[in-house]
Amino acid sequence: MNQNSKQIKNQQSGTLPQVKGPDMNDRDRVNDVLAMEKYLCSNTTIAAWEASHQQLHQDLIAIYNETQACHRELFNLMFQKGWYKLEAEEQQHLDQAYQQFSNYSTQFPYGSTLQ
Repeated sequence: MNQNSKQIKNQQSGTLPQVKGPDMNDRDRVNDVLAMEKYLCSNTTIAAWEASHQQLHQDLIAIYNETQACHRELFNLMFQKGWYKLEAEEQQHLDQAYQQFSNYSTQFPYGSTLQ
């Protein structure tokens, strides 16, 4: 894994063209399927929330789990090939967010669940 400034990424594979043309390459195809999986995950979740029949709800949850697993595999593939990069967050910002939400926990009606 390469960490350049605040980017977390792997070295990009050499299979992509230097100049992007109108044709789809492997990265474009995987990115397209990843976007579709995100869409399917979101909408399957909504359908499961609103399913009035228990068996339908369970079937939708099973579909969601399969879709989520596919999404994760595609994300891992893109990350391994260097086609997906993340931005590292500064520890100070993480500490501030943790403190902010820890303070909210005092408002929980049954006590804090944050340690």
